[in-house]
Amino acid sequence: MTQPNTATSTSSADARTGLVKRFLRATEIDTRLMGMIGALLAIWLGFHFYGVIFNGYGAFLTPRNLWNLSVQTSSIGIMATGMVLVIVTRHIDLSVGSILGFCAVIMGMMQVYVLPQMIGLGHPALWVLAVICGLVLGTLVGAFQGWLIAYRTIPAFIVTLGGLLVWRGVAYLVARGETISPLDSTFALLGGGPYGSVGATGSWIVGILGCAGVVFMLLNGRSQRRKFMFPQRPVWAELFLGALGCGAVLGSVVLVNSYPWPIGIVRAYAAKNNITIPEGGLFISHGFAIPVLILVTVGIAMTILMTRTRFGRYVFAIGGNPEAAELAGINTRWMTVKIFALMGFLTGLSSVVASARLNSATNALGTLDELYVIAAAVIGGTSLAGGVGTIYGAILGALVMQSLQTGMVLIGFDAAIQQIVVGSVLVIAVYLDILYRSKSK
Repeated sequence: MTQPNTATSTSSADARTGLVKRFLRATEIDTRLMGMIGALLAIWLGFHFYGVIFNGYGAFLTPRNLWNLSVQTSSIGIMATGMVLVIVTRHIDLSVGSILGFCAVIMGMMQVYVLPQMIGLGHPALWVLAVICGLVLGTLVGAFQGWLIAYRTIPAFIVTLGGLLVWRGVAYLVARGETISPLDSTFALLGGGPYGSVGATGSWIVGILGCAGVVFMLLNGRSQRRKFMFPQRPVWAELFLGALGCGAVLGSVVLVNSYPWPIGIVRAYAAKNNITIPEGGLFISHGFAIPVLILVTVGIAMTILMTRTRFGRYVFAIGGNPEAAELAGINTRWMTVKIFALMGFLTGLSSVVASARLNSATNALGTLDELYVIAAAVIGGTSLAGGVGTIYGAILGALVMQSLQTGMVLIGFDAAIQQIVVGSVLVIAVYLDILYRSKSK
């Protein structure tokens, strides 16, 4: 009887492992990012084929659901980018959901009761002033909480836990428990929908700009490496990364352009603009929703802030060792105030998206959002021990959390089961982070 050649099979396995390692080393792809993308794809495929097997059709991997999923992720994703800075510096913010509701209520009051009396109903500056008010209010609330943490030495957990209760209560008192609506029609476009999207042409423009940005980043990276005499990536690796990035951008454009307007809205639009609907129907693409573009803009700006500025270096320095950072001359207390003010600003921006999407404001808006925001940051690789975190990871974590929620709704899971799953995922994510950190030491 012939024995298998174990030496040959072992050497083949080692060769494959070595090839994978050389590929990852050459392309410098983050293995944690690959793991998150793999988990996201597993979630999507799992929910889709669950529907195929038990319902006879898959509703998850459709242009409509994925478009809606991107819009639903925007609000949590925007706040998650700020939560990365908070957690990296070894703090926590439990008040973001309540601040979101508070800012939304104030903006709603401004649009419905205050500004119409001052500048007139339907004034083109009405929604602009309301948005500015929400952003400034969120920034001030965040800065105040940061001041309590930094200069009054109250633990962030206690300050923001108190904020969770205080700002929710203030929102209830301001709104008197009522739903404030309808909001300004232009303001409502910031929440997405058929009219709150950029359409097919606008999406292709965004896609081309995105591809140009990918190419610029690769060329600039090579230039910087050459300037500081760092080792260069192989040309094939650069081409692979460029093709991968551009492919992802253009694939997203094709996806969002595949989702048409509902028939009823198309008919109303055609009647309003004297357009004759052909026999086969009129196909009008949604394209990228405005909230998604806001999230992408915030993600790019926050990434630059964290990786290309002194502020970002200070954030990681404080998270790595607060005492050493202070001895090095960093004003850690003032930095803490600025970080929480930025968190408040992003929460105010998220309240714009959330209230515009509902075209109304209520004191209950943002309930439990703080848990999803923290979970998104942690799932995205931000360590609760501080010093480690990425913006793109937090956005991807927000997409994972929203995918779980959306998938469970599509297959009919009860709300209680949804909460169990989300809580379990958060605990598992923290445990995996602990394992990863222990192995990387």
